[in-house]
Amino acid sequence: MLAPAELAGGLLEKGAVKLSPAAPFTWSSGLKAPIYCDNRQLLGDPALRGRIADALAAETARFKPSLVAGTSTAGIPWGALVADRLNLPFAYVRPEPKKHGMGRQVEGPSAKGQSVVLIEDLISTGGSSLRCVEALKAEEAEVKAVLALFSYGLPAAMEAFHTAGAKLRTLATFESLVLEARRRELVDAEGADSLQAWQRDAAAWSKANGGA
Repeated sequence: MLAPAELAGGLLEKGAVKLSPAAPFTWSSGLKAPIYCDNRQLLGDPALRGRIADALAAETARFKPSLVAGTSTAGIPWGALVADRLNLPFAYVRPEPKKHGMGRQVEGPSAKGQSVVLIEDLISTGGSSLRCVEALKAEEAEVKAVLALFSYGLPAAMEAFHTAGAKLRTLATFESLVLEARRRELVDAEGADSLQAWQRDAAAWSKANGGA
């Protein structure tokens, strides 16, 4: 099994997660953040990709789904890998319906009456993932869980999943990432404190660091 610390190390080694508390990144929302995540970088390492897919498949199997779904677009490759390992049908879910054609939001086999695990690569606010959950429910599917590689662990996201009654599982946590970054001396104690302060209140941290 892939341990959270091992995946956290992979995120850092492959540049999927970049940490910069002293020179924050600007997100598309205008918020300043000491972290930037692009898990697509992990797809370029066949060995690590395989271990992540195995871990996702093992966790997915616990829920005994009849269908695996991936969020569009970042969850699609991981979801497809999981479905292949479990020999299950695969669908993907858009955050909103198409504006043309059949206007579908869930693409692939019908989700009606299926028990589904939804695969996501990253949980930030949780909004896009939960829109996909609602789309599956609208198709009369039972969503057993949302399974992600990594989550920032923002309180707003955790509250959103709780309010929606959706189970969330992640392979690596923000806490495991910060601990691994400290162990590798990628951030010092002050930097780690800054990262944890951002996680507790991202909006306040952004304002204090010149963001929206």
